[in-house]
Amino acid sequence: MKLEIKNSKVKNLRVADNEILNKTIKILMKYNTVIIFLFLVIASSIFSDVFLTEKNIFNLLRQVAGLSIISLGMLLVILTGGIDLSVGSYVALASVTSAYFLKVYSYSLFVSVILTILIAAVLGSVSGYLVARRNIAPFVGTLALMTIVKGIAFIISKGAPIMTENKILEEFGAGYFLRIPYPVWLSIIILVIISFILKFTVYGRLITAIGSNVTAVRLSGIKVSIYKFSVYVISAALSAIAGVYSTSRTGVGSPLVGEGFELDAIAAVVIGGARLNGGKGIAINTFIGILILGLIGNIMNLMHVPSYPQQVIKGIIIIAAVLFQKNKD
Repeated sequence: MKLEIKNSKVKNLRVADNEILNKTIKILMKYNTVIIFLFLVIASSIFSDVFLTEKNIFNLLRQVAGLSIISLGMLLVILTGGIDLSVGSYVALASVTSAYFLKVYSYSLFVSVILTILIAAVLGSVSGYLVARRNIAPFVGTLALMTIVKGIAFIISKGAPIMTENKILEEFGAGYFLRIPYPVWLSIIILVIISFILKFTVYGRLITAIGSNVTAVRLSGIKVSIYKFSVYVISAALSAIAGVYSTSRTGVGSPLVGEGFELDAIAAVVIGGARLNGGKGIAINTFIGILILGLIGNIMNLMHVPSYPQQVIKGIIIIAAVLFQKNKD
């Protein structure tokens, strides 16, 4: 009798241990993006004494501000099951057109920025039309627009940088508000807006549902094409904002900026836990994903590691993130 009681207690302890282990694993899986970020912060502070200085932190935040805005637009597209390869080209176009309107036409900064965003949104609507209405694969449709938009940027600028000479724009790129850089405030505001849309609006829930089960959404009477169309327009507009920010940092509109930004944006979304086939993703995790990429680049720069190994490491991280998400799902 005593032996049976003892065996029963041992069995209950094993069950309890298994439950604790399973709960721990679930928590780690749920917050893996945050855990990786914290691990990198700790590791970076150990490897470099300069990392935690105010100057370096603000430099890091400035560097990722534009990419975070692009990544949030990419998140919306990926949630629907699509992808946007043209975001880097929109950055280049916006950089050029904003500078062109300021320099050549002497438009005000406000008018120049609005026109720049509108031009990008119109071109983004072409991608949306091809994907949503013509059922062209997102990869193909946005790849075509990537080439077209980049070509337009070179045509407008004639392949040469355009000086802006606008003090207000340059102040935005270099200035502070409450000791925090203006671009960081901008990225935080857009993060809050996208987070609110995804969590509290019908629009946000629908674009997530489209990526999860497009057939069910279509059968419920929802016009899926409108929502698919809209995310490409938003993605282009957000990329244009990032392009204007790029111009504010350098005071130059260049058709060469934005190279590879689409890959970094996709990487940030995936590292943030979103599924590439759609239906799952959180804005704050995407933001943390771009911070992770920024941290890796920042610490490697502080350690004087060449840029090429950084690209290799980014690629490995993307593969690991995709495999991890696949196993988790």
